[in-house]
Amino acid sequence: MRVLVAEDEEVLAELLATGLRRAGFAVDTVYSGDAALAYLGLHDYDVVVLDRDLPRVHGDDVARALVARSARTRILMLTASATTEDRVEGLDLGADDYLGKPFEFPELVSRVRALRRRSARPVPPRLERAGVEMDTVRRDVTRDGRALDLSPKEFSVLQILLEADGATVSAEELLERAWDAHTDPFTGAVRVCMSKLRAKLGEPALIRTVQGVGYAL
Repeated sequence: MRVLVAEDEEVLAELLATGLRRAGFAVDTVYSGDAALAYLGLHDYDVVVLDRDLPRVHGDDVARALVARSARTRILMLTASATTEDRVEGLDLGADDYLGKPFEFPELVSRVRALRRRSARPVPPRLERAGVEMDTVRRDVTRDGRALDLSPKEFSVLQILLEADGATVSAEELLERAWDAHTDPFTGAVRVCMSKLRAKLGEPALIRTVQGVGYAL
């Protein structure tokens, strides 16, 4: 759900981020290994798309640091060299998956989703509550059999609420998990998204506001 793209080619990094956002992920981008380590220390990422040949701190050292602290973040390592020896070396460093450049973008998205399902916060293939059914693999949602046309962000927010299984989720947690690091914490993004999601879910209302705490489904 939340992805860090660490790639020193800035144009490629932003293209990857744009595509992953369209696929429903919250994405941050960095262009060096030291920046990657800084972001990974500040935020709880599900997956890092890690270019192996990063400046200042090598991608291998970023992978080693994640493994050393037993981080739950999954590592998809990218490299221009895709020999068997390189793949083995990358996986031995602690990478969970390995993708050589050039690659097809749909494959990258599929691999990121697969790693998300293998994270320490696994996602069930189907989520259901109060007549709402979500297929997290096919990424479709119905309420009482009626298909809902949700934006990627609305899908992510609803998924977090369904995963909470009735517990209250704070606006801060929603921002942390469904938006990127550059989102203003004082923005009304969560409130606006929640309003649109409620409208699409229809009546009777399913999402309740817990004053001073957050939202629950």
